[in-house]
Amino acid sequence: MITTYAPGRAELLGNHTDYNEGLVLSLAISYGTTISADANDAGEINLYAREFDRHWSGKLDNLAPQGRETWANYILGVVAQLRRRGVTVSGFDAEISSTIPIGAGLSSSASLEIATALTVQKLFPYEMSRLDLARVGQAAEHTYAGVKCGLLDQISVALSKQNHATYIDCRAFEISHLPLGADVEFVIAHSGVKHALTAGEYNERRESCEAAARLLGVKALRDVTASGLEAARAKLPGRVYKRAAHVVGENERVTRARDLLANNKMKEFGALMFESHESSIHNFENSCEELDFLVGEARKSPACLGARLSGGGFGGATINLVRRKDADPFCASLSAAYEQQYGKRPLILKTEACAAAE
Repeated sequence: MITTYAPGRAELLGNHTDYNEGLVLSLAISYGTTISADANDAGEINLYAREFDRHWSGKLDNLAPQGRETWANYILGVVAQLRRRGVTVSGFDAEISSTIPIGAGLSSSASLEIATALTVQKLFPYEMSRLDLARVGQAAEHTYAGVKCGLLDQISVALSKQNHATYIDCRAFEISHLPLGADVEFVIAHSGVKHALTAGEYNERRESCEAAARLLGVKALRDVTASGLEAARAKLPGRVYKRAAHVVGENERVTRARDLLANNKMKEFGALMFESHESSIHNFENSCEELDFLVGEARKSPACLGARLSGGGFGGATINLVRRKDADPFCASLSAAYEQQYGKRPLILKTEACAAAE
């Protein structure tokens, strides 16, 4: 029996920039996916998802996306992609458990994908870089889950570092780590509104970004500055312009944030988080009433330096940069305000910046 663990991730800055060849800051969180597995000689994959209390079994030679047990697609997609790359995989039995809230924008999917890739590697050893493992997870999501995700999630899960933010250049795929201040902590507030990226909103945003790049005559929005976008505004339909403005602004915020983190200027970094959320509301339109309420309440608290939605949006969670000494009262206050407004408590998670999957 082998065991593999992969964390979830939270996005600090760089919302929807990854598939635009842009810049991202993220961190791995202290909630994740655990897979316990054994090889079998039956040429089968037998899966059990503990939290769902669901089983799936099938032959390795008949792998295909599942329409009913959709949770299994993230595992089956990874196995299929590894086999396409020449990895020899025999059968295995696996039990999967997770502490990541589903639909919270904390990348339970990428966590499961990377945990699966490392599980297969432990059972049937093969050589592959962590970056290529991330690409396997991305390809699995494209082909088996139908979401055209970038690499932000998988890289964050596979390559993060304890007590550091992970900086990702999604064009050169240069990855570095920036220290996070010792006197701050991260609070994730799950709204309870479940996002479903397969519903089409994610793919529409991506298509709008690609349309903007075509109309601007560039390879990707990474190549556009804020001033350049304004100068060419007349070339873009209104909605396409707004989508592009969000991505271009996010890239510039990440660039500014690198210097701020390097100099431990956490208050100024937090201001960029608030600015990012405003852009999600007005430009990318991937927020929702509940997320906006959580960020608005966080902004009222002197304990909170910054807050924004984390992940694809359309529901899910916010991430809050909070002074460590005030984290507990901040959590209590935010939870109480949300309950008063919506009649239910949000799920509040405190997290450090954690290490990558192992």
